[in-house]
Amino acid sequence: MSRVYLNGEYLPKDGATISVDDRGFLLSDGLYEVTPAYRGRLFRMEQHMRRLQHGLAVLRIEYDLSGLPEMHDRLISDNGLEAEDVAIVYLQITRGVAQRTHHFPPAGTRPTVYAFAQAFHRPGEARWARGYEAITVPDRRWARVDIKSIGLLPNVLAQQAAVDAGVEDALFVKDGVALEGSHNNVFAVLDGVVTTHPATHAILHGISREYVIELARAQGLPVEERPVLLDEMRGADEIFFTGTTTEVRPTVRLDGEPVGNGKVGPVARALYEAFKEGTRAAAVAS
Repeated sequence: MSRVYLNGEYLPKDGATISVDDRGFLLSDGLYEVTPAYRGRLFRMEQHMRRLQHGLAVLRIEYDLSGLPEMHDRLISDNGLEAEDVAIVYLQITRGVAQRTHHFPPAGTRPTVYAFAQAFHRPGEARWARGYEAITVPDRRWARVDIKSIGLLPNVLAQQAAVDAGVEDALFVKDGVALEGSHNNVFAVLDGVVTTHPATHAILHGISREYVIELARAQGLPVEERPVLLDEMRGADEIFFTGTTTEVRPTVRLDGEPVGNGKVGPVARALYEAFKEGTRAAAVAS
């Protein structure tokens, strides 16, 4: 049985219970973070915690993050994940248990903190090399997408639309601009330039997105952060999505039409190999 963390305790998952008055349950009043570990070593933990701290500050939830790296390490250890090529730790912090109101609960209400760890299995090489498909969906999310809120109903509906269509990804589009995926960021290769939407309130500031930009620049690839029109996306040489549980995923068909020549492109391939090599090196160095 897996072991989880809940409000300072490590316990079997079946023994973890949360009040029905928790504001996360009643109001989606909380944040989450998903951090990868490679061979038991947390990857870019500082960046994940910085994003979480930013979200907590915006939502005015007071919580000390200082013990979270050790908690993540223990969950990986307690669940026997040290030897896994890839594992993830999911963390959720809500405003806590209180009488249901649309305003904040009384000062001193203790946040609810829950976390679990599990293995993540990369696709095999043959599957990755075939590429993936995506559909476009209208973006009906709130105006602060940069906050990693647990209020994900528009994302759920978008990803279910992808499932219903038999494809892997849903691409949010608003006012003719291709923003990001339902649970990942998106890049297009346009005339040789690796292009992605800038880190504004309109997209999540992905940690993998940031890393892939670093990898692209390290390889001498030109990178541009700007709004990408859907029409540009449809004419891209390559499209790929990035994320903690996506890593680098190439899209070879968008809305049923081929992207570029309909095959995985050299930029996505190079960045995926660099991504894997970087995580391997980080695991060894740690």
